[in-house]
Amino acid sequence: MKTADILTLPSMPAASSSYPRGPYRFVNREYFIVTYESDPAAIRAALPEPLEPDGTNYVLYEFIRMPDSSGFGDYTETGIVIPAKYKGEALNFTAQMYLDDEPPISGGREVWGFPKKLANPTLSIVHDTLTGRLEYAGERVALGTMGYKHHNLLLDPKTGQTHTEEIVKKLSKTQTNLKLIPGVDGEPAIAQIVAYNMTDITVKGAWSGPARLHLIPHVNAPVADLPVNRVIGGTHFIADITLPYGRVLYDYLADAKAMRKTGS
Repeated sequence: MKTADILTLPSMPAASSSYPRGPYRFVNREYFIVTYESDPAAIRAALPEPLEPDGTNYVLYEFIRMPDSSGFGDYTETGIVIPAKYKGEALNFTAQMYLDDEPPISGGREVWGFPKKLANPTLSIVHDTLTGRLEYAGERVALGTMGYKHHNLLLDPKTGQTHTEEIVKKLSKTQTNLKLIPGVDGEPAIAQIVAYNMTDITVKGAWSGPARLHLIPHVNAPVADLPVNRVIGGTHFIADITLPYGRVLYDYLADAKAMRKTGS
């Protein structure tokens, strides 16, 4: 295998790449998000510096179905997202993620630093209830439920016109991850806060309704470490969306090197 060939490979293993080169298009991507109030100390502990809590004490628990994802296929994921701030900018930090498909686990961790682990999440409609579940190592650790399509968020009841601006704004908000990749010597090779923004968003439907969330402590899926103090509500939307490559927001190794140079 020649050097030129190696440098054009999109991912490992060389014999059969885990995922192709991006960007990645998602068709009919379906979100179920429970917004809840949690413990401020737990939120602070889950947010890596220099990110800061946004002061709301809110946490977003997400279930996402991706039936048509370029390069990744058909899969479901779930996890915890924390609204935060960096240098005054409002953004979201992805704290935990669990999914059932190998290519997006590999690609998500290697490219953007998504904190993905293999598990068994599901999102389905059970009679009148939108239902999200997470099982890890054979045990249920999360159950989210929402009344199915109670309030249409896109339809203006006064004019009958549809409005997608608010949902597009939420989906295009800056998202961040803590990307940690060790070198072959075991020392950190990459330690960064990375950021990205979804693009080419087409919203196909959006609804709100009453919701509940139950989290069960588990050592290897510690979603319950951010406890549910009060559920604010649930949202459900479907969109086509593109995940592009991202950018480095903060580099821990570069910052540590600069501090050593200045002696601070």
